[in-house]
Amino acid sequence: MAEMALPGSLEPAAKRPDLDRTFNPVTAILFFGVLAAGAIYVAYSLYVDVDATGTQVTTYLPYILLFVALLIALGFEFVNGFHDTANAVATVIYTHSLPANIAVVWSGFFNFLGVLLSSGAVAFGIIALLPVELILQVGSGAGFAMVFALLIAAIIWNLGTWYLGLPASSSHTLIGSIIGVGVMNAMMNGQSGTSGVDWTKATEIGWSLLLSPLFGFCAAALLLLSLKVLVRNPELYSEPKGNKPPPLWIRSLLIATCTGVSFAHGSNDGQKGMGLIMLILIGTVPTAYALNRALPASEVATFAQKSKSASAVIQSKASGHSVLGNPRPAVTQYVSQRKISEGTYPSLAVLVTEISQQIETYGTLDKVPAAAVGNKRNDMYLASEALRFLMKDKENELSPAEVKTLGDYKKSLDSATKFIPTWVKVAVAIALGLGTMIGWKRIVVTVGEKIGKSHLTYAQGASAELVAAGTIAAADIYGLPVSTTHVLSSGVAGTMAANGSGLQMATIRNLLMAWVLTLPVAITLSGSLYYLFRHIF
Repeated sequence: MAEMALPGSLEPAAKRPDLDRTFNPVTAILFFGVLAAGAIYVAYSLYVDVDATGTQVTTYLPYILLFVALLIALGFEFVNGFHDTANAVATVIYTHSLPANIAVVWSGFFNFLGVLLSSGAVAFGIIALLPVELILQVGSGAGFAMVFALLIAAIIWNLGTWYLGLPASSSHTLIGSIIGVGVMNAMMNGQSGTSGVDWTKATEIGWSLLLSPLFGFCAAALLLLSLKVLVRNPELYSEPKGNKPPPLWIRSLLIATCTGVSFAHGSNDGQKGMGLIMLILIGTVPTAYALNRALPASEVATFAQKSKSASAVIQSKASGHSVLGNPRPAVTQYVSQRKISEGTYPSLAVLVTEISQQIETYGTLDKVPAAAVGNKRNDMYLASEALRFLMKDKENELSPAEVKTLGDYKKSLDSATKFIPTWVKVAVAIALGLGTMIGWKRIVVTVGEKIGKSHLTYAQGASAELVAAGTIAAADIYGLPVSTTHVLSSGVAGTMAANGSGLQMATIRNLLMAWVLTLPVAITLSGSLYYLFRHIF
């Protein structure tokens, strides 16, 4: 972006920011010190968790698989960091609010913080898309093929779009990869491709991914127009002069919005890797991570009462039928196909009763024998998923009181099976933060220079960032994955359109093409890799 003289002014127009400034050696030393400390903490925590179960190590194969799988999962978060988070720093860099090297460290830190303080709702929302039979057999060859296929497919597409400087969505890519695995798994088992995915959940997530960029475009445009009416300060709507930073109040606003987007990105996108890492841990070291052994004894004590109440509700719908054999196949079939059969309710009632009786026998989850941990976790997960679908099924005609009873029981099941240890959050936070500070430049240039025909103004940057931070934070609360990339880049485009600045249609076409192609490419890649890995494993 050339330096030009403004008409009627001796001051140069906005100068292209220095994107090549290196980090201060002290900063680099501190950064690698934190990285080393985090790695040591993660390794030590993993050792302590496994050692606390008293498991005797007879083979190192599961731990080798664990190391490789964790490396791939954290690699996905690393790529996610430099692919997506560059959007958060583009506005502060191109308005000269912060130098590029400081901006990426600042953003990396708040990504790190966002991951650590995340709720975990998005993590398990992602897992809910996976085929239930693969989740129940996550420690098998098929389970490892699933995890490797979807993560490697997502990394390949993310690296490709990053290399081309296209702000494609990591969330969109991961969802496509999960769908590809589900479809291929169903086809390999002689079922139709549509039966391998929870399409209700996929549709819910799909709408959030589809509408979030449209919302970002319109909301950022409306916010900019509202600012022009409410705040009549010409400085806010003019591009930077030379490389001079903006006035303090504008600069503070832009840094605050960058901080908000970085934190929201960490709290939302960071969770996607967490959920997959938990699947890896459950598959390789179930004795330590299949059940939440840190659950307070007081909470386990109320579990029996909630189980009895839930069992009574389910039994009342069983129409007098009973189950003499194993109840799990009927419940698994219902979760896979979402079709209630004659055996669904009686089988689920028996399964709930068995879970309750066994937990009462053991007293607390940390006393469940190592050999029974995996099966107990599967029973709880299966019951929880069945209840989730039953409560959504309008044909069941459950009363509000019955829904509440089943919901309370489901929460107890989830607290025992859906948890994220602190060290997992730390590992993901480090990977995401490290990625933020390394590969940001390509996407930053696209957002800062190639979307609009004029330089980004202070108001445009603030509007796009505010909308992105608010959208991602709201999605985090409701457990929906949204794309930081789509929301922010579409927000920048919206402000350019609202300001009459004009859009660079070649870039917009490329962004739309990446948006359209991401899902089918990710589905094809992951499905093909899953087929290959199933034969290898």
